[in-house]
Amino acid sequence: MAKEITSSVEALEVEAERILEEAKARANEIILASKDEAKRVLSSELALDEAKAECETIVSKARVEADKRIKESERRSAEISANADKKAKKITDLLVNIVRGQS
Repeated sequence: MAKEITSSVEALEVEAERILEEAKARANEIILASKDEAKRVLSSELALDEAKAECETIVSKARVEADKRIKESERRSAEISANADKKAKKITDLLVNIVRGQS
């Protein structure tokens, strides 16, 4: 019976060692996978930084373009206003001449 117990204990030890080795191998796989995932995440942050920089460039260009269009609109508005004043003066002069009978 002692021999059977010793055999059983030895079998259990062998099984425990096998399970421990499998656990170590699985832990190493998980660690490697984690390292790969960390590398992927870190590289995606670089892509995110690039996207942010591109976004800032686009926004900056859009602001410059918007400023140009605003200035052009203000210039055109001033021209229209000046032309409207000239036309109003011509119409007023014409009406005054009509009233005076000088048409």
